[in-house]
Amino acid sequence: MNILLTGGTGFIGQRFLQYLTILEHSVHVLSRDHVKNYRTIYCDFLKDTIPEELFSSNSIDTVFHLAGFSHDMRDADKIAGLYYKVNVGATVQLANLAVKSGVKKFVFVSSVKAGGAPPIGTCANEKDQKETEDVYGKTKREAELKLLEIGRVSGMHVSIIRPALVYGPDVKGNLQSMLSGIERGWFPPLPEIGNRRSMIHVDDLVQAILLVAEEKRANGEIFIATDGVPHSSREIYNVMCGVIGKPVPKWSVPKIFFDIASLMSPRIKYKINKLLGDECYSSAKLEALGFKAEKSLKDMNETDF
Repeated sequence: MNILLTGGTGFIGQRFLQYLTILEHSVHVLSRDHVKNYRTIYCDFLKDTIPEELFSSNSIDTVFHLAGFSHDMRDADKIAGLYYKVNVGATVQLANLAVKSGVKKFVFVSSVKAGGAPPIGTCANEKDQKETEDVYGKTKREAELKLLEIGRVSGMHVSIIRPALVYGPDVKGNLQSMLSGIERGWFPPLPEIGNRRSMIHVDDLVQAILLVAEEKRANGEIFIATDGVPHSSREIYNVMCGVIGKPVPKWSVPKIFFDIASLMSPRIKYKINKLLGDECYSSAKLEALGFKAEKSLKDMNETDF
């Protein structure tokens, strides 16, 4: 394939680039920063308009759009415009330019957040569409809907992947903070409460992204991607102890302490819900295409392809 990739400097994008190189695809990267060893077209979605000539001399047939705006520490409501500019505006502009240039396939990496909160007590699937909780989820959902319409009208193959929480070598964000906290001794041993949280190894996610680009049945569809096995927060904690070579504590902080802390402020309650709540999703639809996760949480630091 002749590929254009966005988000190549991110956690998922860097791993994806390694795969594409091994598979000997021709890759161009659209990025605000130089990506070493790859042809880079410079564009900052927050500041720049995507150049009209992007596809004119590159013979691109497939776009993998991984870039997005997320996890900003500022009040999301105050910077909602930035989320819309990148997650919706840039996505739609890129897709329209792709159509204009005859690109055959467009794969968008969205988020399970685009589907809203999972129903209580069940693992959500693609049909369980609820009102999204925050501006990040709202913008990802709006981008999904606009892309599907662009694909329907133009005939361009459009497929959408909604990854659950992604883990793997050099993971970023909350999982990295948790790993660091356990290693330094300030992150408390979590109670086993039987909650269920869906996750996926970055290498399995890469395989899922490639699958929906190649599979005709994926055209015009949304797919949730998980490793197929929900994990409790305590299980995640225990695995992380093993990853960094620390013994697993035989004790845990009682859940009542977290319940009491939740009463202190809405912000603390939100963080504890993120830590101990359910967030379960089903990837049965993706598995019906032939996807099968090869790695599990214990392979968090696995570096072999």
